[in-house]
Amino acid sequence: MPATTYAVAGMSCGHCKATLTKVIGELPGVSGVEVDLGSGHVTVTSAAEPDDAAIAEVVDEAGYELTGRA
Repeated sequence: MPATTYAVAGMSCGHCKATLTKVIGELPGVSGVEVDLGSGHVTVTSAAEPDDAAIAEVVDEAGYELTGRA
């Protein structure tokens, strides 16, 4: 399964990690989410190429900013 890493601004705590893991993990096709607060990266594992726009939308709705692929 392909893994895609994104840079996300505004993450600073365990709550941020839990929130992003939940909202991204609920997207269709996503099988795993790893959040690295230190680097500001979120790695998404999915069955197919992830939908960058859908991921950016849920990240934005959660109060963070997806700044692009890392």
